[in-house]
Amino acid sequence: MPKLCYIKGMGLYVPKKILTNKDLEKMVDTSDEWIITRTGIRERRIASDDENSSDLGVRASIKALENAAIRAEELDLIVVGTATPDMLFPSTACIIQGRIGATKAAAFDLSAGCSGFIYALAVADSLLKCCNWKYALVVGTETLSRVVDWEDRNTCVLFGDGAGAVVLELHEGERGILSTHIHSDGSNWEILYLPGIGAKYPPSPKIIEARLPYIKMQGREVFKIAVKALADVIIEGLEKNGLKESDISLLICHQANLRIIEATAKRLGLTMERVYVNIDRYGNTSSASIPIALYEALAMGLIKPGDIVVLNAFGAGLTWASAIIRW
Repeated sequence: MPKLCYIKGMGLYVPKKILTNKDLEKMVDTSDEWIITRTGIRERRIASDDENSSDLGVRASIKALENAAIRAEELDLIVVGTATPDMLFPSTACIIQGRIGATKAAAFDLSAGCSGFIYALAVADSLLKCCNWKYALVVGTETLSRVVDWEDRNTCVLFGDGAGAVVLELHEGERGILSTHIHSDGSNWEILYLPGIGAKYPPSPKIIEARLPYIKMQGREVFKIAVKALADVIIEGLEKNGLKESDISLLICHQANLRIIEATAKRLGLTMERVYVNIDRYGNTSSASIPIALYEALAMGLIKPGDIVVLNAFGAGLTWASAIIRW
């Protein structure tokens, strides 16, 4: 029997505060119709002043551990995908590790933009196998509302806050992560980036005045590259496992833009009935979007044992990734 990493438990947490498109109409020059037509988003969650990425991640992680029926002390590894860590160091993963009491787990963050969760899943899958560890916690957590320019109507309407987590177990069997596929193209980094928090532009009144500590994005360019890359990386994963598009039971895309999701499904010949969408309720939660959607799809009974579930994402870097899972 092959050894595969199986998703043993999942958890999510989203902040209570809801920011609707109607609310945004009062903040910037936009409209509910404009946002829905171009993105599919109707509302998003916003973290409270005392909620950071680690706080959201801790809550999702505790739920995932409870769902998996294991103790934090049993974890061998914690990998956190995030574009909005609490601070540059220590890692948000170490903060989560300390708060949940995962005393023997190695812990680190991974930065791959909105592809962060699948990248983290790929790393955890590989480390469990090569180190012969048993359990890993993979978390996607974001507080993007802290790095959104609320004066930029092209980006502030897109993003929301939230966290999702999964517990992986290395076991002998045919169910689990069949393969992961990760790619990047650093030549296009300038179409999606956040310049003003790192060492290149350290905090100063001049940097803040230039509005550099906020997300910068060329939406049309991102759209054009994302649609092709997302379909290609899924086909790569299917071919690796001797599968076809018709074998996909459920596709869970990164929830960035409904038009990107629809275009990806069309390129694969999938009807939207086989694609899970929750962008209307959460907006783009970056690395948190896939684990949140995966949790909801399972809770709704849309995933059954033996199903082929495909995850895919595209994000800053540029990065893109897919994971092929037999549930």
